[in-house]
Amino acid sequence: MSFGRYGSRNSSRSPIQGSTGRNQRYGHRRGVRTEKPLSTRELRVAMVGYAFMGAAHSQAWRTVNRVFDLPVRARMVTVAGRDEAKVAAAAARLGWEGHTTDWRELLDRDDVDVVDICTPGDSHAEIATAALAAGKHVLCEKPLANNVDEAVAMVEAAAAARTAGVRSMCGFTYRRVPAVTLMRHLVAAGRVGEIRHVRAVYLQDWLMDPEFPLVWRVQREKAGSGALGDIGAHIIDMAQWVTGQRITGVSGLTETFVTRRPMPAAANVGLGGGADTGDGRTYGQVTVDDAALFLARLEGGAVATYEATRFATGRKNGLRLEVNGSAGSVAFDLERLNELEVYDATAPATERGFTRILVTEPDHPYLSAWWPPGHLIGYEHSFTHQARDFLTAVADDTDPEPSFADALGVQLVLDAVSRSARHDSAWTRVPTAPAEAAA
Repeated sequence: MSFGRYGSRNSSRSPIQGSTGRNQRYGHRRGVRTEKPLSTRELRVAMVGYAFMGAAHSQAWRTVNRVFDLPVRARMVTVAGRDEAKVAAAAARLGWEGHTTDWRELLDRDDVDVVDICTPGDSHAEIATAALAAGKHVLCEKPLANNVDEAVAMVEAAAAARTAGVRSMCGFTYRRVPAVTLMRHLVAAGRVGEIRHVRAVYLQDWLMDPEFPLVWRVQREKAGSGALGDIGAHIIDMAQWVTGQRITGVSGLTETFVTRRPMPAAANVGLGGGADTGDGRTYGQVTVDDAALFLARLEGGAVATYEATRFATGRKNGLRLEVNGSAGSVAFDLERLNELEVYDATAPATERGFTRILVTEPDHPYLSAWWPPGHLIGYEHSFTHQARDFLTAVADDTDPEPSFADALGVQLVLDAVSRSARHDSAWTRVPTAPAEAAA
């Protein structure tokens, strides 16, 4: 089986052309468009946000050109954050050349080609649309936005920017786990036959303690939703991508187990943050779901179940996807991310059983760039693969995937699940166009 462009260390793609070639990008400063050739040596990256995802993205930008032979080199120019001392420390720790406390400064800088957005969801639309209008390529973390309207605005901005050669991508990083990419190839090759069942769960437990603080991830105005958008978005995208089929209808249920939490200490607002323990301790209202479950129908007729929770006691990062078909099954578990389980129902009855594939061969997606067979990779490597694919697409003047339009498709599912849950789990059709969601 050929995996196309995935995993080739020695890229056969042609180098970036100069200012007379097809690979050109456009700056847009204060409403005046100026033509600028893409550097033949580097794409200069600025990142907004520096916490959990910022650290993962920084690792990827630092590593990608040390692993893959690419036609362009990523240069880590600057990182933006609100607190001067913290962002300065993050720049030094994560490997950025400089820092700023105002992301808007990036828009007018001639030494910034790419804006990488690693902020809470409530700022995605504003930053992405401004950066695209300024002629900057954009990589934006998932979910794309906090609601459908914001996602639509981002898709429209991306479409307008594309006419000037400016590219955009949403960071559904688990697509870049080699075993997940292999899973998609096997399904596309017909190895499971007609798809009948899809079973997806994403289980975490980091919110179990009722004294865990009221961080931004449990505030609707910041995060848009709770487990549904935070980790549910991952399994929605992964399942649709692996099967090649979109979700057409859902019946959803959401639950909030802890309705109020202590306000966070000023210095601790991340996943591992601490609450304020002073005498004047105050509490705030949790305004998102702690858990979300839904039934779904895929466009090919298969039935599916999804569960996303941050209250699965003992489960730290338990993402699992299984696809059952008329000719076989495939199953992936993120906590064993170098493995893929495959069942071949066409084999003789005496030889049937799930086979564990160790996805470490150089012919597997992305892996010719890494270690000898049997030597494992980890969570951070998928971010390096994401950076590789983004840089390659920009260098080739093609659209990276998943696009903002693909991410809007996930947003429409999230919205349908939320609407269903608000109406006693009523069956809710997932629209193919945003206007239908508002109807």
